[in-house]
Amino acid sequence: MSIPSSRQAALDSIIQALGYSFDGNILIGGNYVSVAQENHVAYVSGQIPRVGDTVVVTGRVGADVTLAQARRAAQVCVVRALLLLGQSLNGLDGISRMLRINVFVQSAPDFTQQSEVADAASDLLHTVLGKAGQHTRSSIGVYQLPKNAAVEVDMVVSTHAP
Repeated sequence: MSIPSSRQAALDSIIQALGYSFDGNILIGGNYVSVAQENHVAYVSGQIPRVGDTVVVTGRVGADVTLAQARRAAQVCVVRALLLLGQSLNGLDGISRMLRINVFVQSAPDFTQQSEVADAASDLLHTVLGKAGQHTRSSIGVYQLPKNAAVEVDMVVSTHAP
């Protein structure tokens, strides 16, 4: 039995706090890959807050969805992305540095706290990866997201090995 890395232990703790089970494969819904790697850079496709077959936070933030719910949705998106990276890189220690994240928020017309939603994603990355979790980012309000998801997150990561 292998001992989990401190990064994996931190992610496991966050998953437990969220109260969801991420067991099983993370499914994709089209003709694309979840993680594409070229040399020492990995690109993670946009992740919505789906657990199993269920999108757990849906609707417009600022209308149907509270800021707190949207922040939780961003955390679920990042957990999914980290799990995919862990599978692709044989563990989270394969991540050298988080380079960039984009956080898309399905927003009500008067909602302007996209950056506060994105803060939840950034904070989670810092908790799991430490200084390597620091990144550039954009937080973007959008009209609609796939499956009516409240939030979608994609990322670009520097890796130790191609």
